Amino acid sequence: MTSKGRVKVGIIGSQFEADIHAASLGMIPDEAEVVAVASPTPGNARKLADRYGIARVFTDYKKMLAEKDIEMVTIAAPNSLHAQMTVDIAEAGKHVVCEKPLCMTLEEADLMIETCRQKGVLLMYAEELFFTPKYVKAKEMADQGAFGKLYMVKQAEKHFGPHASWFWDVDKSGGGVFMDMGCHGIAFCYWFLGRPKIKNVFCQMGIYAHADKTKGEDNSICIIEFENNAVGLVEDSWARRGGMEDRIEVYGDGGVTYADLHMGNALPTYSETGYGYAVEKAPSTKGWTWPVFEELWNYGFPQEMRHFARCVRGKEEPQATGEDGRVVQEVLYAGYHSAATGQKVELPYRPKGVRAPIDLWLKGEPTG
Repeated sequence: MTSKGRVKVGIIGSQFEADIHAASLGMIPDEAEVVAVASPTPGNARKLADRYGIARVFTDYKKMLAEKDIEMVTIAAPNSLHAQMTVDIAEAGKHVVCEKPLCMTLEEADLMIETCRQKGVLLMYAEELFFTPKYVKAKEMADQGAFGKLYMVKQAEKHFGPHASWFWDVDKSGGGVFMDMGCHGIAFCYWFLGRPKIKNVFCQMGIYAHADKTKGEDNSICIIEFENNAVGLVEDSWARRGGMEDRIEVYGDGGVTYADLHMGNALPTYSETGYGYAVEKAPSTKGWTWPVFEELWNYGFPQEMRHFARCVRGKEEPQATGEDGRVVQEVLYAGYHSAATGQKVELPYRPKGVRAPIDLWLKGEPTG
């Protein structure tokens, strides 16, 4: 591997998130270049490669890992595959960018972190909210004391359900909306407040709109109490009609700020006939819609990938790490258990015998 020039990147996956990775990396040609994509579905991998001019296509990601020039590999595969893929990537001597959530269990998280440490490669956690421009600006102001002492931070993400079918299969995903999107809010509150120690977690969840297609919860509310006497409030839904909502609220004893990721970057539009594309997960473009512009940049995806590429070159220190992903994983555990019992769950919390976080809700606390 070279220590100069553009970082050579391979992508595992070929659907929605892999497309975001490819598009975002294409927006930072001075820092990185996607040279390969691997997916067990040949047609999907070829379509992604053709769309972004990616030279090499593999149906076996392990064969892609044998390519000597690849330095960094991004994982955009089902959650149940993250741990083994990370181990394989690290053993191939390549840096890892793993999509959220980090994995299925705390044991897997520990294995991923330790393997990457032993092999001398970076394990970077793809949490784009650490790079979303509006949210970064809010944190800058908070760190400057604009809001006084913070006492509550809220993050909400809501829409009517994910793109890929595997999200609805709890054996592959590990959970429903709390696993899929609650991980964003957990990481955001933890990061925004300066990574304080977490005291306890209280969570409520249920299936309200999609009982016909999943055992996973499609609406969740999570309250996280931190040792610095601040509270994180995380609201997520796959049951909200009308497209995507993504927003934060920050409260301190000296001020407040609100940031809506879509409304402030949208064009209020009415159309009788509809048009091509408005915003992620918008079901229709007829009637009133709010089409966005520079969507990936507003989400923070190219900034995130630029940062990861610069970390590979030693120009920056990782802001989103495997350790961050592990903290999120423990809160996911606690949240599902709390939803099952109706009680706060104190941290640290590491039950034995967990196969997937959602089992703590569906089956109660495991034994063993």
